[in-house]
Amino acid sequence: MAESVKSDGKGDDRIKNLIAARKSLKLSLEKSKSLGLALKKAGPILDEMKQRLPSLEAAVRPIRADKEALVAAGGHINRAIGPAAAVLKVFDAVHGLEKSLLSDPRNDLPGYLSVIKRLEEALRFLGDNCGLAIQWLEDIVEYLEDNVMADERHLLNLKKSLKGLRELQSDDERAHLDGGLLNAALDKLEGEFWRLLTEHSVPLPMPSSSTLGEQAVIAPSQLPVSVIHKLQAILGRLRTNNRLEKCISIYVEVRSSNVRASLQALDLDYLEISIAEFNDVQSIEGYIAQWGKHLEFAVKHLFEAEYKLCNDVFERLGLDVWMGCFSKIAAQAGILAFLQFGKTVTESKKDPIKLLKLLDIFASLNKLRLDFNRLFGGAACIEIQNLTRDLIRRVIDGAAEIFWELLVQVELQRQIPPPPDGNVPILVSIITEYCNKLLGDNYKPILSQVLVIHRSWKHEKFQERILVGEVLNIIKAIELNLETWTKAYEDTILANLFAINNHYHLYKHLKGTRVGDLLGDSWFKEHEQYKDYYAAIFLRDSWGKLPGHLSREGLILFSGGRATARDLVKKRLKTFNEAFDEMYKKQSSWVVPDRDLREKICQQIVQAVVPIYRSYMQNYGPLVEQDGSSNKYAKYSVQALEQMLSSLFLPKPGRYASFKGRQLSDKFNNGVADLRRTTSAVV
Repeated sequence: MAESVKSDGKGDDRIKNLIAARKSLKLSLEKSKSLGLALKKAGPILDEMKQRLPSLEAAVRPIRADKEALVAAGGHINRAIGPAAAVLKVFDAVHGLEKSLLSDPRNDLPGYLSVIKRLEEALRFLGDNCGLAIQWLEDIVEYLEDNVMADERHLLNLKKSLKGLRELQSDDERAHLDGGLLNAALDKLEGEFWRLLTEHSVPLPMPSSSTLGEQAVIAPSQLPVSVIHKLQAILGRLRTNNRLEKCISIYVEVRSSNVRASLQALDLDYLEISIAEFNDVQSIEGYIAQWGKHLEFAVKHLFEAEYKLCNDVFERLGLDVWMGCFSKIAAQAGILAFLQFGKTVTESKKDPIKLLKLLDIFASLNKLRLDFNRLFGGAACIEIQNLTRDLIRRVIDGAAEIFWELLVQVELQRQIPPPPDGNVPILVSIITEYCNKLLGDNYKPILSQVLVIHRSWKHEKFQERILVGEVLNIIKAIELNLETWTKAYEDTILANLFAINNHYHLYKHLKGTRVGDLLGDSWFKEHEQYKDYYAAIFLRDSWGKLPGHLSREGLILFSGGRATARDLVKKRLKTFNEAFDEMYKKQSSWVVPDRDLREKICQQIVQAVVPIYRSYMQNYGPLVEQDGSSNKYAKYSVQALEQMLSSLFLPKPGRYASFKGRQLSDKFNNGVADLRRTTSAVV
């Protein structure tokens, strides 16, 4: 039993041990479970700690850095912060100017310019100091990086920012330092420049073309002094910022437009005429006269005023700037059109009248020579200079060629048949007037100057006697032409009338002139004698023969001879009428152009015929009047006969008053001359 009890005691111990082991195992399971849960909760915390470890490491890195490096870092940072802070302060100041600079400059232009100047100073400071600040910041970043005193990511961001700032330091990007504020302000200045110009540029009140030369001085359309000062101030600021070009363009556009508006009152449409739009110089003769007046007015008043104004406005910018500006105004306002018109005239068909017009053009240009040299003498006006020189050369060459060819043209006309009506050939009337003008006070000095210049280009000398000699040779050639034409008539009576007309024309139109003084009194006496001689022959061989048909021979009025006398009167009146009708019909188409000469010739004819006819009709008319056919014999009353004779030789309307010649020989026919020789040239 004792063994039984002993064994029962051992069994209880085992049970207790099992229970204890069970409790221990259960506790361990519970602890493991709790530990598992704890570990499960600790995972995210560990991940978070893992993520924070680099930043924590970076945060404590300066603590781990070298003590001397840490001490030195403060100085580097302080040196970088000072310039950077100054730059930031200026940036703030720039933004403070924005409101003022975006306002209208007209309200306070001096104040506006002052603000722009402050902005320019600020931008210069930024331009000069931004680089320094960036350099200091780059140095501290490099120091932190070398001494491992900052997070690499932070250093990378700093480097990227500093690189962007460094790029802004380039010339192309520096303008963006103010966010475009300066450019906006300068745009407003340019707008104010345009406003001031347009509001004060008023076209000049122009006189009419008819009174153009009567006004000695016309006040130029200048700008007020206060406006000029404002323009100068604006240009000063724009020049500082390299923004002159647009203002110069604005000035040229506004002022050239103003000059053009002033010139519109002169009706200058003719300046645009082309060579194809007119036949010869005569058709635009009036325009050439206007051209000289208009050019003188434009140069002396309009362009002179613009020249002075350009100098006033742009004088601080230098000679090249304001002369360049003026040259553009002159070119755009119309000076080139004036010169082109002159060139067009030189390209027209060659005609003696053209010589006088070319001399007119030369006189106008020569009168303005000093003005041209002063106004357009600068390098900026090279185009105007070249066109002017070309025009002068064309004028001189053209005038000299026409003058020296004139004698040849007169000689060529000699082969042309004379006028069929006995009139003065247009060649004679034009050349006599022409020679008078060439040696007159108006044209002789000009022609002499032209010929002197033309000869000098060929290294030849010219003397006045050469000009005089050439004109006298032309007159002699005219005389020889008249002699040749007189002999060319088949009708000698018409030849006599032609000689009367032309000898009288030379006498009347050259007497008392410069040409006449050179020809001398004996020359005029000779032509007067020729005129009287041919007049006597003309009357003798034509109308002087009519009275012979009214013979009184055999007319004895007695009762037994009245019938015989009546028959003789009828026969003689019939013969007279037939001769009168034939002669009147023929000479009715003849012409005496000069009124005084025509009246004198008609008076001589009337005196030679009418008194004898009147006496004859008074004595023997009653014999015929009693006859039933009296109208057949007493055909003309004395009054009718006198009226018919007094109305002879009247000029025919519509005679073409121009001188043209035959196509010249190859020597002259190179596009230079177009003088076609036709019958109408002499007629």
